[in-house]
Amino acid sequence: MADNVQLDDTDRRLLRALQRDGRISNLDLAQQCHLSPSACSDRVRRLRERGVITGFAAILDPKAIDRALLIFVEVQLDRTTGDTFSEFAKAALRTPEILECHMVAGGFDYLIKARVSDMEAYRSFLGDVLVGMPGVRETRTYAVLEEVKSVTELPV
Repeated sequence: MADNVQLDDTDRRLLRALQRDGRISNLDLAQQCHLSPSACSDRVRRLRERGVITGFAAILDPKAIDRALLIFVEVQLDRTTGDTFSEFAKAALRTPEILECHMVAGGFDYLIKARVSDMEAYRSFLGDVLVGMPGVRETRTYAVLEEVKSVTELPV
């Protein structure tokens, strides 16, 4: 894994460019970052091997695939035991509507980010899936009215 990996300025330039365009050719990336193509390829390979780059993906328009409604849900479990956390996490991993699931400290146990087509689909998801997940005692839903900022690039 990529814990405490030392990155130099060239690594950071590569990472910024790849976050902007993961499909950039090695030649164009090398030119942007002032490297030879072979040195560029070697550095990208090392960044992948060290776990700094974990993959590449296409970013889709949620509206184009009938997932326009973004929902955040606070989930409080009925018990805070290792087994309950584990079973809830396994269920979250199996649920395609859940894009992110984070165990958090504070007044609830998990924060979920989900995408569905509309409020009717969310009501079905809540009633048929979410409240039936292991250990769920209470949920609080926050429907997103406007996405002010949504980025995939991390500052490097």
